[in-house]
Amino acid sequence: MKKIVAFFTLALFIAANSASAQTDSKAKAVLETVTKKMNSLKSLKANFTLKITGGKGGKVTDSKKGNISLKGQKYHLQLNGQEIICDNKTIWTYNPDAKEVTVSNFNPSEQSISPAKLLTNFYDKEYKYKYAGERKEGGKNCDVIELSPIDASKPVSKIELLVDKATAMIAGGNIWSKNGNKTEYSISNITPNAVIPDSYFAWNAKAHAGVEVNDLR
Repeated sequence: MKKIVAFFTLALFIAANSASAQTDSKAKAVLETVTKKMNSLKSLKANFTLKITGGKGGKVTDSKKGNISLKGQKYHLQLNGQEIICDNKTIWTYNPDAKEVTVSNFNPSEQSISPAKLLTNFYDKEYKYKYAGERKEGGKNCDVIELSPIDASKPVSKIELLVDKATAMIAGGNIWSKNGNKTEYSISNITPNAVIPDSYFAWNAKAHAGVEVNDLR
């Protein structure tokens, strides 16, 4: 679940605020267009599918569907019944099968990718990125941006973002892990400026009576 949050905060709050020797001009232009579009939105909802492949022949090992809502630094992600809710101060991770919610403090400095971090120029400090051509994704013409971490100790070897040329919105992406797995994301049904109450980004204890609380704060 944490990897999914990382991808979506990366994809939907991407920022490239300064020039760097680690970038190329075409990639920077595409990223700045996405940044301008995303910064104009107050909120966003989207559905997504993910597919994990690994091993010889790229065999599919897992496939899931979910949705995510974002509003400023807040997010609410649902995947296969499980939920991660963040109000920019606290994170609630709910597992309905175990009837348990884990509560922890939200600390952007402890996360490799967080919404707060993505609104700075961390990009130029932590990743090399380049323009990698065009590709069709779900019938959309997309620009492809390829990123590789400067820090060789990161578990990810490469990230690919697909940007819809018509809307300047992220249409999908791929993450290659050093363990040999590839995670493919496809984003659909994007609703910009969706009306989302702040209460949606906080745990509702009354609606979850009987759920065990594991408070790590």
